[in-house]
Amino acid sequence: MPPDELARRSTLSRRGVLKGGGAVAFAGVSLAALKLPFFSVDGAAQDPMKCRAADVSARERSMVISNWTGYIDPRKQPTSTMAEFQAQTGITVDYNVDVNDNAEFYAKVKNQLGSCDPIDRDMIVLTDWMAARMIGLGWIQPMDKAAVPNLHANIIDSLRDKQWDPDLTFHAPWQSGLTGIAYNAAEVGEVGSFEELISRSDLTGKITLLTEMRDTMGFMLKVVGADPRDFTEDEWQNALDRLRKAIADGQLRSFAGNNYLQELSGGNVLACEAWSGDVIQAQFENPDIKFVVPEEGLSLWSDNMMIPNQATHQANAQQWIDYYYDPVVAAKLAAWVNYICPVAGAREEMEKLDPSLVDNPLIFPDDEFLADTFDFMPLDDRQNAQYEKEWADVTAG
Repeated sequence: MPPDELARRSTLSRRGVLKGGGAVAFAGVSLAALKLPFFSVDGAAQDPMKCRAADVSARERSMVISNWTGYIDPRKQPTSTMAEFQAQTGITVDYNVDVNDNAEFYAKVKNQLGSCDPIDRDMIVLTDWMAARMIGLGWIQPMDKAAVPNLHANIIDSLRDKQWDPDLTFHAPWQSGLTGIAYNAAEVGEVGSFEELISRSDLTGKITLLTEMRDTMGFMLKVVGADPRDFTEDEWQNALDRLRKAIADGQLRSFAGNNYLQELSGGNVLACEAWSGDVIQAQFENPDIKFVVPEEGLSLWSDNMMIPNQATHQANAQQWIDYYYDPVVAAKLAAWVNYICPVAGAREEMEKLDPSLVDNPLIFPDDEFLADTFDFMPLDDRQNAQYEKEWADVTAG
């Protein structure tokens, strides 16, 4: 497998690809990310209807994409989804694996997009909160609903009605995933809730929480009875106070990035907030590592396809989106990447490709499994600056 097809598991990657399929060993299930730096420079808002280029798709059958590493089936194979897209449409795709993390990519493009200049991309793929930020700044082009009928017909219900783009005007989920709790069943009993994780005496000094503010604070808001999708300033401060207490009580070993599973397998950590893909991979080597759906619910994230301002091949990009929302194509992609497939009907198509994956809830979760999922309230620049600073103040100690 070429280097750019490897799973994203470097210090810059947000999560690992879920390798393997079939029965998954978990005690229950649940998003995550590395610590993303505080934005010191705010973007300049634009009007996407005024900040747009002429679409030359009809005469230039090409497009340029930026995506995360290891997020598509091997592209050089003649039967790959991308190869078949190019053969069917006549559109040549320049596919770049240059998204390492959301903040890093934002830093690359903010000056151009903030000034209504092109970034030489027809599509970018970014995580929910960054997608919401860019859409809010007016940096993303609206899609023609009639050009992406598969998107509107086939997107799974759990990914509809996002606060920041409820009508799917600006985004289309590429793949999705979850965050929750992992524990070492050889060392400790099941940890069924985030409240247990941050307070149980047999876990004191033996847990880690994730370094990304939205992930950990989403669960802390749940612990204090608030809704991460819609919370007040007082609720935010209550959640911070609860985190301060857990730190003061000595409950945490550390806030962790990519090294928490090594600590968990090695016995230094008994339980932790965890990334679904990493845990499933770890289970192949250590079946005692379990992944739990916390009583507080599941944090559900997506990485989203978007067409940036000044893209010159908008129609071609929309063809790409519509193609990948065909259940046959979506199943073929899901069979390789093993994330949550955003396309209804792909599960039935997977029966023909790899029946061992059909009942994997981390690829095809049912409505009951996703009933208690939540995401984090969209933040404006002022809120983002305040909350990131307050989070840094608490976690630095």
